[in-house]
Formats: sequence, C-alpha cells, structure tokens
Amino acid sequence: MNEKTVSRLRRARKSRVRMRAVGATRLTVHRTPRHIYAQVLAPDGDKVLASASTLDKDLRGGATGNVDAASKVGALIAERAKAAGVSQVAFDRSGFKYHGRVKALADAAREGGLEF
Repeated sequence: MNEKTVSRLRRARKSRVRMRAVGATRLTVHRTPRHIYAQVLAPDGDKVLASASTLDKDLRGGATGNVDAASKVGALIAERAKAAGVSQVAFDRSGFKYHGRVKALADAAREGGLEF
C-alpha cells in the first residue's frame, strides 16, 4: 500500500477505537473516485442497520462521483436509518478529510434527521 492509504487507515483506526469505547452507533462513509457508500453500523460493529450508496437504482442515473450525488446518499441513509429506529450516530469518516463529498453527505444526513 502507498503511504497515503496507510495514513488514512491509521486515522480511521484511531477514531474507530474511540467510537467503540463509547459504544456509539456509527455512520461510516467510504468514497472512491466514482462512487460513495454509507452504512449505519451497530455499536459492536457486527451488524449493518442501514446502507445507501450511489449504486442504488434510484441514484445510479447521472453523475455518481460528485457533491450532489453524495448529498442524495446522505438524505437516503438518514431516511433508512430513521426507518430502522436509529436517530443518534457517531460520524465515522474512515480517515477521509471532512471536506467536499464527505461533508456534503454528513450535512444531508443531518438535514434528514440524524444527530451527530
């Protein structure tokens, strides 16, 4: 792995340890140049409570790697998490900078009713 990926994974591990110690339900984000993925995970990390990505059929049309697509995923994950009975989460950005698509997803999830 290159140095950039190793650094991102180190940052991700550091924040996940803190979230696991608190016992928080996590909203995790993973981004690639083409798509963005979001999952709501149970506090022990073994069960996915809700998920959304730009691979979903209703979000697949049009551009999938931009800020608009990320905000649509954020709104969709908030809706699905509320349906699963989750309203309070910890935002796990997976070591990515809180900027651009990651920030757009987080803002849309907050507008959708998730608290973090």
